[in-house]
Amino acid sequence: MVSTADPADTGADTAPAAAAAVPPTGSASGYGGLPGGIGVSRLRVYDWPAVDGLRGGTPHIHLTCSEGYAVTGGRGAVQTLTASGFQQTALAPGALVWFTPGTIHRLVNEGGLTIVVLMQNCGLPEAGDAVLTLPPRLLADPAAYRAAVALPEGGTEEELERAARRRRDLAVEGFAELRSATEAGDLEPLAAFHRAAAALVRPLVGAWRERWRDGAAAAASATAAQLDELEKGGADHLAQARVRAELPSAHGRFGMCGRLDVYDIG
Repeated sequence: MVSTADPADTGADTAPAAAAAVPPTGSASGYGGLPGGIGVSRLRVYDWPAVDGLRGGTPHIHLTCSEGYAVTGGRGAVQTLTASGFQQTALAPGALVWFTPGTIHRLVNEGGLTIVVLMQNCGLPEAGDAVLTLPPRLLADPAAYRAAVALPEGGTEEELERAARRRRDLAVEGFAELRSATEAGDLEPLAAFHRAAAALVRPLVGAWRERWRDGAAAAASATAAQLDELEKGGADHLAQARVRAELPSAHGRFGMCGRLDVYDIG
């Protein structure tokens, strides 16, 4: 998921927001997106060195979306920070790792790390359900935050990379401060970040609700309608089965964690 022009779109590691119409809620004919209304992308994690010597992506948090990694190549780790503390989980081919909303996460690339990323609530990450761990001075001002995370519209490859690296480095700075305070037993900076993140996205929540209703909620509702039909002895929805196949709609976009191949799965 990533527009280089929309400040609300911070480059989440998923596919673009679904644009196609969805069957009405409760329709047994089903939901046409991926299972459960998820988003998917292929990710090549950045190998840019940060100030702490580690190579990788931009630390950030999702407020309503769980995220999963199916590792397909290379090696590395995901660093996570929650109220329970800091954790580092190794990543290697075949690993499956996921975490719930509220988990600050940072991907570390130790060599050729590639991942299939699965995102809950397809469309929400692209619509702003991700906040970078920028220093507090930038989180406190929505305009300053948007300017810090935006990529230049129509920029060259070099300009886009510079902007993506700059916001990554700012987020690593903020992440290091949050980690240090949490490991010292002081949870207030983390709680303050949570409050700032919630304040930044609050104006977007109404639009998110519409995306959720037409995506993940519609998928669950379709299953409920199918169960109702089967319980009554019906099977009409089976005659409406369909198959879809997609190639990436874009290659190598600059995301928060790396270069993305994204799918239009609406």
